[in-house]
Amino acid sequence: MQGSPTRIGLISDTHGLLRPQALEALRGSELILHAGDVGQPEILTALGGIAPVIAVRGNVDRFEWARTLPETAVAAAGEVRLYVLHDVQALDLNPAAAGFHVVVSGHSHQPGKFERDGVLYINPGSAGPRRFQLPVCVARLNLGRTPFETEFVELQV
Repeated sequence: MQGSPTRIGLISDTHGLLRPQALEALRGSELILHAGDVGQPEILTALGGIAPVIAVRGNVDRFEWARTLPETAVAAAGEVRLYVLHDVQALDLNPAAAGFHVVVSGHSHQPGKFERDGVLYINPGSAGPRRFQLPVCVARLNLGRTPFETEFVELQV
């Protein structure tokens, strides 16, 4: 996998708020995946100052600027294929059969990960305004380790 990104920053549900703590937590990423509910296009510009960004449209991304965002996206990091969508409940394919290794989603604002059929599913949680008592969080995915290593970073806000 030499020459391909191994440090992937994961962020979702910014809802128009990109905290300095989120930028700091994602610094060092070689690729950033935003799993929707971006809220403002400036967020993607700021994230792009750290690393290339792949973003999908979430249910709150309804303004004209967001029409350019796809509902799903595919990212490749060497041999590793990642599938990005906002709401994992809307997943309309079998990731394992389609050759994906990782599925990244948001929407629930609840950080977490699980594995099914050899596919790692990750929700980095919400990095935007706090909802309920859920943590404000981003995640870092290290593809340079086997099994892949996921680190959730709770932002001190």
